[in-house]
Amino acid sequence: MTTTVPTAAQLAEVADLARRVREQLHTVLSGLDDAVDATLATILAEGHLLLEDVPGVGKTTLARALGRALDTTVGRIQFTPDLLPSDVTGVSVFRGDEHRFEFRPGPVFANIVVADEINRASPKTQAALLESMQEKAVTVDGETRPLPSPFLVVATQNPIDMEGTYPLPEAQRDRFMTRIAVGYPSPGDEIAMLDAHDGHDPLAEVRPVATAADLERAIATVRGIYASPAVKQYLVDVVRGTRGSADLRLGASPRSSLQLLAAAKARAAMAGRDHVLPDDVKALAAPVLAHRVIPAAQARAAGRSAEAVIHDILARVAVPAARAPEALSRG
Repeated sequence: MTTTVPTAAQLAEVADLARRVREQLHTVLSGLDDAVDATLATILAEGHLLLEDVPGVGKTTLARALGRALDTTVGRIQFTPDLLPSDVTGVSVFRGDEHRFEFRPGPVFANIVVADEINRASPKTQAALLESMQEKAVTVDGETRPLPSPFLVVATQNPIDMEGTYPLPEAQRDRFMTRIAVGYPSPGDEIAMLDAHDGHDPLAEVRPVATAADLERAIATVRGIYASPAVKQYLVDVVRGTRGSADLRLGASPRSSLQLLAAAKARAAMAGRDHVLPDDVKALAAPVLAHRVIPAAQARAAGRSAEAVIHDILARVAVPAARAPEALSRG
């Protein structure tokens, strides 16, 4: 498939969109620059985002603020143990007066779907999102219905050792382009949060700064970002490093390579560049790869996380910029 080389004006539009959305998110959450940038890169790469951390650190707030900052349709699903698949996708209801079935779409029929605490629902209900995330369509009663474009799932989940959680299966984790840990704020950021939330809800002040059409144009521009053979080889070396690591029982899949490249292109466009740098790959390697790999028993016993293993791999893989800086950009 051929892609159009983005112009300077198109790159400036993407960078400006990212800046506007970033500013709106920072009115609600302070000190989460890395998480916000990875979130924006995921959205612009047309991927799905998984926010994972302990309760109360701002996962749902970040997801809701993103939905408000983008002037798109937003569907919100609160996952609970008794949630049914039809509560996600929709259901056909018989209209007795017209002697026909009428389909009533579920909250998944939206541009942005906020799936809150996704791992509190049963695996059967979790699986209801699989087709929509991969195929951007939903099949109900034998009829396939397309979802609106763009279509993005922003899910939150608590760590699997928390009470009342069901671990997401590998197949569903792999549908998420990135997994981001929000983390605890610094003391200064926590004080700023107390001031921002004192007496009012800062979410009410978040205003839409980009439409669905703006987002679609930005996504199209991101697709045209150039990645040189040297950068692609570096990316593949990093992914293949997960497959040969003694600390990992399962390495990253080829889908991981595709999604890491897409996210790196989005990060480059956010910076106003028409080409990917190794730094783009390094910045997003852990968010894109960590949830797709499985640490080996000895790594878990030593308390080593998947993120730590990936950072070790990044430290070992040779960076192409050190060998041929001119080979990273067009021409």
